Amino acid sequence: MWRVFVPLLLTLFFENSLQDSASKYSRINPSNNSPNPKTFPGTTDSNASQLFNSSQLQPLINVSASVINHTTGIINTRIIPSAYVLAILIGIPSNVFVLACLSGRKVLSSGILYFSLALSDLLLLFSLTFRVHYHLNNSDWIFGELACKLVTACFYGNIYCSLHAHMCISVMRYLAVVHPFLYRTMRKRYCAIWTSLTIWAVFAIAMAPEFVVQQSFRVSGQEFVTCHDIQPYENASYQVLIPYRLSLICVGFFLPSMVIAFIYGSIIYHLNRSSQDWKRYIKASTLVFVIFLVCFAPCNSLLFAHYVKLYTQRQYDLYAYYRVAVCLCSFHSCLDPFLSYLLTKTSTSQVKFRSFSSIPLKALSTI
Repeated sequence: MWRVFVPLLLTLFFENSLQDSASKYSRINPSNNSPNPKTFPGTTDSNASQLFNSSQLQPLINVSASVINHTTGIINTRIIPSAYVLAILIGIPSNVFVLACLSGRKVLSSGILYFSLALSDLLLLFSLTFRVHYHLNNSDWIFGELACKLVTACFYGNIYCSLHAHMCISVMRYLAVVHPFLYRTMRKRYCAIWTSLTIWAVFAIAMAPEFVVQQSFRVSGQEFVTCHDIQPYENASYQVLIPYRLSLICVGFFLPSMVIAFIYGSIIYHLNRSSQDWKRYIKASTLVFVIFLVCFAPCNSLLFAHYVKLYTQRQYDLYAYYRVAVCLCSFHSCLDPFLSYLLTKTSTSQVKFRSFSSIPLKALSTI
């Protein structure tokens, strides 16, 4: 995976240096005093009422030359959509296969959570198909404002749904290993169903603010419409979105990440103290956790730092790096079915797990 993304980051660095020298040739007036641009910030056009017509559904927005260069550069229009296409080609068939297998028979409590995870990943990958067209079309959104809001909400909402589904699956495994007696007395299917429904309901509501504001804008002096990439943060309604999105990252990423880190550490610690040989499962768990961090941590950490700088210093330079890192999230969506199979394969290699009171019981193979 590093062989794929290290060249992407190197290309991004080279593109930034080239853009600085090429900005003087941009079609945007360099004397524009609008704030340098999540998204990139821009300023609404003061002459929008004169330039707006009945065939143009998006309001006009002014941005600087560097923003145009980032938006229409090779990273945004070729490399990022290529990564999305690869994730879509692998992820959609594999997640459809998981859903078909789980829906065709009565499943355990973990099967319900895996169903929720596969459905969330599938919706995220479907939303990427629209983003692929958008990027390949030179960052020109042709599907309208409502579709832009739906795709944006679907993308971010399902990322956080996936994170919390992973957290719930790890909690079930933690209870099975560390608190086996409590796990055996739980109404696991009931808890799994209501947990999944709660996650979906919470993040569906959390995405509501994205539908309140305008997401698509026609760039003044250009022939393309952006979707979510440029927003006028000088407006009060958009300034409120910054602390909202910071809170969403904390609840959607940092909270489940800390829980998952504690749980995997506890599981590995307790399995190492067991009389059984769980080396294969420990290695598989470690691999899954490392891939989880590699895929989700750079994207969400950069996005959090970006909003902090945007809110405190009105700087947006981290957003270009975030757009590359977000490709990792899409790859995790296509890896989930294979990682789930890996954990299931290693956990069923040994059915018995002897607790510290020397009472044999089924643990990891039952979840």
